[in-house]
Amino acid sequence: MEQQDCLFCKIVAGDIPSAKVYEDDVCIAFNDIAPQAPTHILVIPREHFRSLDEAAEKHKETLGHLLLTAAELARSMGFAEKGYRVVINTNDEGGQTVFHLHVHLLGGRQFIFPPG
Repeated sequence: MEQQDCLFCKIVAGDIPSAKVYEDDVCIAFNDIAPQAPTHILVIPREHFRSLDEAAEKHKETLGHLLLTAAELARSMGFAEKGYRVVINTNDEGGQTVFHLHVHLLGGRQFIFPPG
């Protein structure tokens, strides 16, 4: 269900352009407009749900699909072997700024732990 004021729903609907790198029936992946790594891709479900905190049992397959898509993108773009990071920020204190669940795929540089 599309949310009228949701930036990512507008991208899914094609109302706002994005630099897509992948799409299928479940998700869309595009380059982040403020990259935090040489490769920074957002993988978003076509279906709107605000956050991982609001995900339900019915979203189990979608969540798995998002993660598998991120892994496949890392392999196909040639940085999986060196390593990459997958992040889901959840709610305000978790760093979420767009309230449509999304997966960050980051690669192309050394990451440290613990993050942020």
